Amino acid sequence: MSQTPKAAARVALKKGESRYNNVTASLNLIKKDVVNRVKNKRKVLIKPNMVSTRVQLAATHVDAIRATLDFLSELGVKKFLVGEGPADATAVDGFKNFGYLSLKNQYDIEFLDLNEDEYVEVNVFDRNLEPLTLKISKTAVESDFRVSLTPPKTHDTVIATLSLKNMVMGSLIDHDKSRMHQGYQAINLSLFKLAKLVPPHLSVIDGFFGMEGNGPVDGEPVILGVAISSTDFLAADTIAAEVMGFKISQIGYLNYCNQAKVGIGNISEIQVVGDSIERCKKRFKPHSTFEQQLMWKINDCA
Repeated sequence: MSQTPKAAARVALKKGESRYNNVTASLNLIKKDVVNRVKNKRKVLIKPNMVSTRVQLAATHVDAIRATLDFLSELGVKKFLVGEGPADATAVDGFKNFGYLSLKNQYDIEFLDLNEDEYVEVNVFDRNLEPLTLKISKTAVESDFRVSLTPPKTHDTVIATLSLKNMVMGSLIDHDKSRMHQGYQAINLSLFKLAKLVPPHLSVIDGFFGMEGNGPVDGEPVILGVAISSTDFLAADTIAAEVMGFKISQIGYLNYCNQAKVGIGNISEIQVVGDSIERCKKRFKPHSTFEQQLMWKINDCA
């Protein structure tokens, strides 16, 4: 009698009526996966999404950060670094506007604008798929436990912003975020390449509200009411894409990660705990340039 293969990754999916409770419940479902990975880590970086420092729908809500901080504190983490490199202003503006600074009253937190951080140089791809040198936050590279915390959003270039893209793009220094955009083929290859440099060790996707249409800033709200967590960023992003009505075979950088086995992206190898994909799924309206974005494939063989 054949046995069902054991899942290679676990993803927690929780639906409910409270952002804080959803994030907390999803994290508790994978506590055993997190506890050994975070033990004795000295540099814990929480990377929220603040592509906009003014539009809350486009950014990580403070209650999702608070739930994550509470969870990690219970596991013994005492000091935290919350770092982000916004595209439209200073990180301090976002920390103030979204109420992050109040977290210092309860936790030992350092806030850092990754745009002002020391950096290391990395080679990615220009629009001719030739080497392009960019700068990426040294703190992001050297942190021994990276937490990516983002809402799920449609995107104007790579179809969806999920945990990996949040970590990579926010870690690039200042104007190198815009220089990363070298066309559909190049940016997907570049995100895949940098996935191996700054992979999230814990992905938390706060889908209490998502963004559809012309994201990642100007889209419309989706009332989703879910949270997704995993210690495998690709597994988390795969399930989040499914919940949004997408397949990672459509999303170039995630497809590359799956093909190269940089994480687990095959549904058959992912154990979903908590609520089912079917209960949580709500098809997002894609960006108006969706069809053009599918042209990330190179010679139809990617």
